[in-house]
Parts: sequence; structure tokens; C-alpha cells
Amino acid sequence: MRPAVSPIAISLGDPAGIGPELIVRAWSQREEHGLAPFLVFGGYGVLVRAAAKLGIECPIRIVASITEAADTFAQAIPVFGTLDAETLPGHPDADGARLALASLQGAARLALGGKAGAMATAPIAKSHLAKVGFNHPGQTEFLADICGLDDQDAVMMLSGPQLRTVPLTVHCALADVPGMITADLIVHRTRITIAALKRDFGIDDPRIAIAALNPHAGEDGKFGNEDQTIIAPAIETLHAEGHTVSGPHPADALFSPHKRSSYDAAICMYHDQALIPVKALDFDSGVNITLGLPIIRTSPDHGTAFDIAGKGVAHPGAMIAAIRMAGECARTRMLSADNA
Repeated sequence: MRPAVSPIAISLGDPAGIGPELIVRAWSQREEHGLAPFLVFGGYGVLVRAAAKLGIECPIRIVASITEAADTFAQAIPVFGTLDAETLPGHPDADGARLALASLQGAARLALGGKAGAMATAPIAKSHLAKVGFNHPGQTEFLADICGLDDQDAVMMLSGPQLRTVPLTVHCALADVPGMITADLIVHRTRITIAALKRDFGIDDPRIAIAALNPHAGEDGKFGNEDQTIIAPAIETLHAEGHTVSGPHPADALFSPHKRSSYDAAICMYHDQALIPVKALDFDSGVNITLGLPIIRTSPDHGTAFDIAGKGVAHPGAMIAAIRMAGECARTRMLSADNA
């Protein structure tokens, strides 16, 4: 029997985006996908309007406690607290951004305080949040800060049914990537990835493939020497620690079907090297999970999609996958703690 976890705290995301309708659709398909109970921090009116727009029978109830949320989930979406906004789909505004930020902060506090078993975050628009006081490059960096960690200790992993990837560098210009890659950074983020795969995914001996930076892994320096002077020494360090790590692998072949079966996660050198293969293979089921935190955080691997918000065409697969993964990782982490 799977251990029960406390309800997952979901942040609403930007109420002008597709997040609210995806949450409604996820609840309506909760039994089909075996979702753990969840609650949404704020946005009662936003969710009511989203359900009405979709024509889905989906009761929404405000709750005052985690226990009440767990008891309510089978009959309605529990909404924690009364924070709300009149923001309409496709029309982002300051009130919606303030609600998105408050919901993110509130859901994080519930998870960090141990009241929620995990958190899942619906998509935000960072440019709009910046206008209401959000001073982080993204939700990953915000969560590192609220957990008292350095940005380097919070690692983004994209996970789908067919592939898991970790971008070593994230939101930066491609021209800056070679100067940002160091052997220490590769070792540090690979260690965090290995620990998370053990603790949250139940993989006893994670196999890690490390991608090359340059075409053909530099071809002995013909196309750059970073693979030989930075990446290879990092791999040697990880080998010496007893980890199952291989590379540097030319990225043009690393994500082919026969290669994917040889590793549990790939460490990639930059944003698109990691995200393109996951989105190509698992766009509607890809999950962004933050590794290295004391809490579990997942998110669908897509944005707010303001252009289709409220039109009823947004696919809920990635949001459902994010909620499901949050519950699965929370159960695995509980088992890991019990067996420690």
C-alpha cells in the first residue's frame, strides 16, 4: 500500500494564463490519473470562472486548514485562503501578478513548513511579476532563496516519460555559456542530481550521462577544448567518488533511442541543449522539478500561453504530470526517510 502524503500545495500561476483552467482539468481527471489530493493557494473566483468557461462541473471551496483540504478534495477543489483577483484570461494585469506572487509565496510556505507534502507551481510570467516586486530570474531561484540556499544549490531537472535532463546553465546568453562552465559546477550539480534521483525517484545507483559542449565533443580540440579541459576532469572526479557517470557525449547522438536507455539523467551544458529534446519527446507530459531543495517542487514544462488562455484548448497533460510527480516523489522521499 502506498503511504499517504499531505495534500500538495499548488500555486495558481498567472490568473490571465492557462494555469487556472489546467488546475480545473486536473481535478476533473484526478481519479483517472491517480492524483494525490491537492489544494490551491488563493484564487477562488479565478477558478470558478475557469470552470464555468470550460463548462466543467467542478465545485470550488475555500478551506481554512490542510486537514479540511484533504477532506474536501474528493468533492471539490480546496482553495486555501481568500486571496483573489478579477483578472480575465488573456489579459494580464497588476492585480493578477500580485495574486500569482502571493500564491507562489503561500504554497512555498505550506511546503516548507511541512504542512503540504509537496508543491506544484502553475506557469507565471516573470516580466509581469517583476513589476510587483519579484526580483528573481525565475521560480527556481525564488525557491532557493526562500529555502535559504544559494542559487547554485537549486537544480532544474526536466523530466518526461522518455527522458530526464539537467541544464548546467539556464537563463543566460548562449555566448556566455563557455565562460560559465567549470569543473566544480559540473561536479556540484551532478552530485545534487544523483542525490535527488536516489531520494525522490528511488534509483539506487543513478547512471548519469554528461553532454559535451562542442560538436563531436570538440574532436580533439578542433572545435573547442572545453570538453577535454573542463568536462572530462569533472567526470574523472565523479568517477573517483564512485558515481556512475559517462561522457562527454556529443549531444547530437545523446538523445537517440538507443542512447537514452543507457542513463537515468543527462547533464547538459546549456538551456536549449536540455529543453529541446524533452519538449520534442514529451511536450504534453514534461515536468520541471527542482532538485536540491528541502521541499519537493514540480511545474509543467511550459509557459502561461496568454494567447490561448480561456479558449479551452490548452492541454492539461503537463500539469497533471507535475501534480502526479509531486505526489510520487513525496511518497518516495517518505519511504527513503523511513528506511534511513
